[in-house]
Amino acid sequence: MTERGAALQVTDLDLRFGGIAAITSVSFSVGSSELLAVVGPNGAGKTALLNCISGIYRPTAGKILLGGTTIVGKPLHKMVEFGVGRAFQHAELFPHLTVTENLLIGRHCKFRSGMWASGLYLGAARREESAERQRVEGIIDFFELYRHRDLQVGALPYGIQKMVGVARALAMEPKLLLLDEPCTGLIREERENLARFLLRISHDIGPTIVWVEHDMQMVSDLADRVVVLNHGSKVADGPPGEVRRDPEVIAAYLGQQGRAQ
Repeated sequence: MTERGAALQVTDLDLRFGGIAAITSVSFSVGSSELLAVVGPNGAGKTALLNCISGIYRPTAGKILLGGTTIVGKPLHKMVEFGVGRAFQHAELFPHLTVTENLLIGRHCKFRSGMWASGLYLGAARREESAERQRVEGIIDFFELYRHRDLQVGALPYGIQKMVGVARALAMEPKLLLLDEPCTGLIREERENLARFLLRISHDIGPTIVWVEHDMQMVSDLADRVVVLNHGSKVADGPPGEVRRDPEVIAAYLGQQGRAQ
């Protein structure tokens, strides 16, 4: 049964690879415009969970509802139409294309012109691309990427590439934004900059966000709620302060340092 008001509902989710259980009976819900952080040690099943939600993996059992509609088993290329956008841990951009071109690819689901009209750049196709470029410029301004708009992504610093990855996911205008460890490999200043944009995304645009993260200080500062996984099972679900004090979480994940090791 779907929880009232939940934008995303995950129920009794299992994922197995042969005899290996990656996720075991995980259930949680995320409210509309809520920022949910998913944390846990390496191998806890965090990325596997995102892969199930985004359609890369098909769960062995369980339900995933987005806006009350099941998305389990839907073709991967259809997930954007359901309103799912994702930024990957390792950017996964087109390095030889510019920032603007990468973001336009993120808008591909919004194009309605046929192949021939687009190829010949005629009539409605020309007007449509002009409108989409204006929307991309708005995203570039939002993420303060204007100095990099015409540069090849592969030539940019790693921290900027990670920001472009988040921007491309947001370019899809998702109802559900999935972020897989966007802070990995970033220095402190870049992490603080990303935190600022996550807050802006959450407050100004308002998609439902499921955010896999290791930096517990960022999680405590930004997340509305935290789900903790360990060995593929959920061990806690609640506000950041409450979760950090949970004895099972401390034993499984936080240790004496108060953050992931």
